[in-house]
Amino acid sequence: MPAVAGQFYPGTASGLSRALLTLTREVKERVAAIGVVSPHAGYVYSGAVAGEVFSSIHVPERSILFCPNHTGAGEDAAVMSHGTWLMPWGEVPIDEELAAKLENACPLLREDPSAHAREHSIEVQIPFLHRFRPDIRFVPVALGRLSLEECRELGESVADAVSGDAERPLLVASSDMSHYVPDAVARKKDRMAIDRMLALDPEGLYRTVRTERISMCGVLPATVVLYAALRLGATSARLIRYATSGDVSREFDQVVGYAGLAFF
Repeated sequence: MPAVAGQFYPGTASGLSRALLTLTREVKERVAAIGVVSPHAGYVYSGAVAGEVFSSIHVPERSILFCPNHTGAGEDAAVMSHGTWLMPWGEVPIDEELAAKLENACPLLREDPSAHAREHSIEVQIPFLHRFRPDIRFVPVALGRLSLEECRELGESVADAVSGDAERPLLVASSDMSHYVPDAVARKKDRMAIDRMLALDPEGLYRTVRTERISMCGVLPATVVLYAALRLGATSARLIRYATSGDVSREFDQVVGYAGLAFF
């Protein structure tokens, strides 16, 4: 069952469809991206950033979605390789063939649905993918406590697994930025992390977030996707949009930051 339908986003198909129409836009020519970073808060706060990310790129039929494990349940690199995810409009299938390929290529991955049972940070990405690709299939991967070397190993193994595909799956890192700090602090610290992502520097991102104590919840997914993107030939990155919850709430004492980026 959806963990946050009716809370983070409308819980009915019609309501969600209307929300997505306001949060996304039609673009004549969408560029193919290797990977993206997209926020996962309630749509009222982060939906405009996520919507602009997926409006700006070509969404292929398949995606691999990496998220932080907020609940702490299950394995540290937990994949689901079978079944479907129930969303307000119906069931969205896991790409079982792609999941099997990833499990064969990536020894770190462990089959563990429990890590996904109450996790929201992949769920909120799926409506945006479905908006532009109604036939979307995906593989969910939740990440817990991984070292920098494990992030590199996972990212490069994922890249090797999909490098020969006729149409590569989109790699999505689900992440919010700074949490519950003053707006000015969030913007300053988030810029440090964003600059490392724009430089295609996964090691720099991982280390900067830790040394500067940036409360970026999806640093592991972003680091993994950066390593994978580099292995797949990425040469550039773009900051598509940045915002904080204060832009909506007008309360700037404690905000959460949201960044949308794409790697090409």
